[in-house]
Amino acid sequence: MFALLRCSIAGLAVLCALTACSPEGSGGSRESFANTDITGANYANGFRLTDHHGQVRTLADYKGKVVTLFFGYTQCPDVCPTNLLNMAQVMRELGPDADKVQVLFVTIDPERDTQELLAQYVPAFDPRFVGLYGDIATTQAVARDFKVFYQKQGDVQGGRYTVDHSTGTYVYDPQGRLRLYIKHGEKLAPIVTDLRRLLAGK
Repeated sequence: MFALLRCSIAGLAVLCALTACSPEGSGGSRESFANTDITGANYANGFRLTDHHGQVRTLADYKGKVVTLFFGYTQCPDVCPTNLLNMAQVMRELGPDADKVQVLFVTIDPERDTQELLAQYVPAFDPRFVGLYGDIATTQAVARDFKVFYQKQGDVQGGRYTVDHSTGTYVYDPQGRLRLYIKHGEKLAPIVTDLRRLLAGK
């Protein structure tokens, strides 16, 4: 319960920062989307990480698809599985269009989230989902670029710890441009609608 509360507070803080950075202010095209429009933001421009198959991946590898990207960890007790379950439902709601969407899960716990563990965990929600990881330094650098907060709590020396972390999802259009920020707990319908708009070239 406390882990969920901390994650939610962290996510809210990041959401406020992201909204403030939106070039559209309170008007313009932001009204076209149900979720936060961050088109033109000068961060979260890409990544270079390894997927759960052992392949090095960058954002450019997924050009032509709408990409959603979420930071979490496999031992997360609440926020991460909830997010992945929701995105699995979004994929079902999209029907055939789901094949034009790529869901990415980036671990912020590379010390425990091995390639093998990610390969078991992430596709269990949907076989099309991809888990990404890097070493500690790479993870820190990517998190900074994406304005993602994370911090270990509890038994940080013994390995039985939890990780407080930002809880939102970034969304890129098929051209690889950062477009939306989805706060944790958003309902399915607005997410599906926004992804369809991006697939339609909005």
